[in-house]
Amino acid sequence: MHIQLLKGAQIEPFIDALAHLRITVFREFPYLYDGTLAYEAEYLSTYLRSPDGLCVLVHDDAGEVVGASTGLPLADEAEAFRRPFGQAGLDPQRVFYCAESVVLPAWRGRGLGVRFFDAREAHARALERFDLCAFCAVQRPVDHPRRPAGYQPLDAFWARRGYRHHPELHTEYHWRDLDETCESAKPMSFWLKELAQ
Repeated sequence: MHIQLLKGAQIEPFIDALAHLRITVFREFPYLYDGTLAYEAEYLSTYLRSPDGLCVLVHDDAGEVVGASTGLPLADEAEAFRRPFGQAGLDPQRVFYCAESVVLPAWRGRGLGVRFFDAREAHARALERFDLCAFCAVQRPVDHPRRPAGYQPLDAFWARRGYRHHPELHTEYHWRDLDETCESAKPMSFWLKELAQ
């Protein structure tokens, strides 16, 4: 496999591949996302407009995109993600937001999750204006009917990376679940890590 780091507008040639990857992976629990290419193009345009946005792409030997991770300054993200920080007295200008990490099933278990966090945190440190890295995760009830048997959340992995859950920082984001006819609000809460220089 080959890992490629792209910034801002460099991501544009890979938008379609990223869209298909996100739609495929996020169909799984806990996101259950019934995505469309149009929705994805709008969502991913945020990263094109952010000069300091980052995309970590993973290609297989044939050049196909099999994994990706994104991040950008929180100040460049949607208002729904910035608002909880402002309400808590945290300056969004000092936060680097780690968005999704998506990997096709056949490529999991190869250390890509660690490499994704390392790359995004190194990028944030190099920009020399951030105190925190943050990401958010959807909150699904433990008795959700689509929760697979034996499902293990990633909380322990995130904690090993130095992130701590801050449920007081929460927001909601809208998408259509696999069994929904229209979008609905999904509760999201944040995890934070102090970004030592």
